[in-house]
Amino acid sequence: MLPEFAAASPRRDRVPRKSPPVSATILVVDDEPDLVHSLQFSLEREGWRTLVAMDGRSALSAAAREPRPDLILLDVMLPDIAGTEVCREVRSKEATRDIPIMMVSAREDEIDRVVAFELGADDYVTKPFSMRELLLRIRAILRRRDPPVNPEAEVVFGRLRVDTAGHRAWVDGDALSLTALEFRLLATFLNRRGRVQTRDALLHDVWGHAPGLPTRTVDTHIQRLRKKLGPAAAYIETLRGVGYRFRPTGDDDSGNTNEHEVRY
Repeated sequence: MLPEFAAASPRRDRVPRKSPPVSATILVVDDEPDLVHSLQFSLEREGWRTLVAMDGRSALSAAAREPRPDLILLDVMLPDIAGTEVCREVRSKEATRDIPIMMVSAREDEIDRVVAFELGADDYVTKPFSMRELLLRIRAILRRRDPPVNPEAEVVFGRLRVDTAGHRAWVDGDALSLTALEFRLLATFLNRRGRVQTRDALLHDVWGHAPGLPTRTVDTHIQRLRKKLGPAAAYIETLRGVGYRFRPTGDDDSGNTNEHEVRY
């Protein structure tokens, strides 16, 4: 039987396949020992280090412990705390809010996916899943940890200031508390200001892939981002039936915090 919290390093007799440039640590949170063993085997074969937590409280402890995991693979149904609550707690703490979270669940309804994304999950995978697809999704998320630095290292746009290299943003001088995904979404909009962005394009460019993600995922995250942007929220325009666009200039009525809709 696996201990409640255990660490496992890649076995020496395995040859990693296409190992990532920098080894990552993945926290596996699940109370099914057979599935945990299978996940550990597959993840370690890819060259990643694994940590295991068999319940929600152990997962929260592991996420807060240095060195922190690079990604959390989180089951929704846990024996003590629901995975959704674990996700909420991780996102609420300054030290852990930027850790990517991939939710795993047997629930396939869209509402379950939407709730997970509203709580801050980066991806949602349903059981039973393809191990190959799961690994590809994990790779996509890990690639987003260190996005290429834009030549415009710091951008001032109206009331908004964004430090791309430092992953920081301010509105009217007040620092914003953004998750890694929210910052990437904001940086993508800012870099493409004035250009229409469809939901499918954002799923591909910001999330890194599209399989299994409903386009409503984009709407949910943009709604959260707008809320955090406050008086600068109107910079993100909704193009009905098309997608979204970041305003080309910042010298307009950005003081209007309501969703700005443009009809074609």
